[in-house]
Amino acid sequence: MPTININRKVFEKLVGRSISDDDLKDRISMLGTDLESIDDNEIIVEIFPDRPDMLSEQGFARAFSAFIGENTNLRNYEVKPSGSKVIIDSSVTSIRPFTACALIKGLEFNDEKIREIIQIQEKLHMTFGRNRKKLAIGVYPLENIALPIRYFADNPNNVKFQPLESDREMTGLQILSQHPSGRDYGHLLEGKDSFPFFADANNEILSMPPIINSHKTGRITESTKEVFIECSGFDFNTCNICLNIIVTAFADMGGKIESMELEYSDGKKITPNLDPRRIELNIPFINKWLGLNLNENQIQGLLARMGYGFDSGLLLVPAYRADILHIVDVAEDVAIAYGYENFIPEIPNVATIGEEDDFGVFRRKISEILIGLGLIETNTYNLTNVIDQNVKMWTAMKLVELESAVNTDYNVLRAWMLPCLMRVLKENKSNEYPQNIFEAGTCFKLSPDEDTGVNELTRLAVVLCGSDSDFTRIKQVLDVLAQAIDFSYESVEVEHPSFIPGRVARISVNNTEIAFIGEIAPQTLENWDIEMPVSSFELNLSELYNALKTK
Repeated sequence: MPTININRKVFEKLVGRSISDDDLKDRISMLGTDLESIDDNEIIVEIFPDRPDMLSEQGFARAFSAFIGENTNLRNYEVKPSGSKVIIDSSVTSIRPFTACALIKGLEFNDEKIREIIQIQEKLHMTFGRNRKKLAIGVYPLENIALPIRYFADNPNNVKFQPLESDREMTGLQILSQHPSGRDYGHLLEGKDSFPFFADANNEILSMPPIINSHKTGRITESTKEVFIECSGFDFNTCNICLNIIVTAFADMGGKIESMELEYSDGKKITPNLDPRRIELNIPFINKWLGLNLNENQIQGLLARMGYGFDSGLLLVPAYRADILHIVDVAEDVAIAYGYENFIPEIPNVATIGEEDDFGVFRRKISEILIGLGLIETNTYNLTNVIDQNVKMWTAMKLVELESAVNTDYNVLRAWMLPCLMRVLKENKSNEYPQNIFEAGTCFKLSPDEDTGVNELTRLAVVLCGSDSDFTRIKQVLDVLAQAIDFSYESVEVEHPSFIPGRVARISVNNTEIAFIGEIAPQTLENWDIEMPVSSFELNLSELYNALKTK
């Protein structure tokens, strides 16, 4: 988890009062963060991944100040229209299609504030931006920029500028091999015919996201009074929330926020939007979840200490809170404000003897067998997207969709494991081969017979990726597994859109179809940008367990 270095004087000024070491140690730990060290000049705090809004002195002080009762309730930030715009060219659609932008004016920079800006960018890049893979952030001195700004993509050999901290101009392609940032993050643009760029009205390049800013137009100094901020990535909502986190931190530094008009080919958007989200305050759910009996006024008082507001019975969620996805997240904040130390421990009125679940033993044994064969176990997310699950695999499965997904990267629950392992292979192309991996995980299937409408089952996928990967090798793995856990199977040649015709079979155990096995089709590999042969099998562990149990 990331840590932030907080200037204690800046922090206490933002909070509104001086705080003793003992109080800081106690309250910081109870806020849901972890204090690493503290002295007269600096506080080092570990921030949990679900609170990217706290990855700065300003964001952390805002949350801490409300928590200790100093500045409670929703913070209101004024956003004035700037009359300026950013033109998003359709050429970025297939590369890095979205951006959210703002202007901040009235700033007074010094070495400390520049350090704070660099820190929040680095920490957000690393966490919320997934090392710039998900989104990238740019901050630029407005005095060096002629508005309006253009966001476009072009052949990297056609665009030349002086990257930050370099002494000469380079083309976009040269930056990837000759600049330190290019070498660190060049894999994010690997294989692209066009690279994204920001340029001003004079066609001066501002940056090449997600790699580097221009030295001429992208370098903040102590003389800077006004800045242009952009967040670019693959999902507009994600970019917008990240922008909200940054501009509110700048506002707490004393800056004035101004919005910009984003001119997309399919319409216009205005960012930033700092209007709070409104959700229903489900008091019975919160009390049941926490085992408490709080009334509405008590819950509102506790949530005011977590920075929320209220209006006509609705809860107002700050626009910079990326972690509030469900009422259960609100319940967690109620628990933090109530104080975990104030919960009374209770011994349940049940006498049991703990033991490992039989299916858990079965699953663990299979993992141990595959590890013994030299395979590496992976662990991917239950949440994924339609493109990975269906489009890239040439399938048309009915998927469990999220009602209010935060972004398009994670908007459905996975129906099968193989696409998740294909993504692992795609993201590890720079590592040596062979790459032989497996994973057993929960998958989800629509089912009207279930109370929830969703059936959860455990599936196992095994993938062999290397120059010698073929049907024979993957079948050898399945045979070893079958022998080790004592089951026999029948195989019948079938067709499957993800596999090569004639090299794919359906596996049955006790007349129950439980698996597909075969070689991945070239068109599927092309969709994943994988250049090595891949063979795989995926079986339903839940059904296999039941079939063997019946036997």
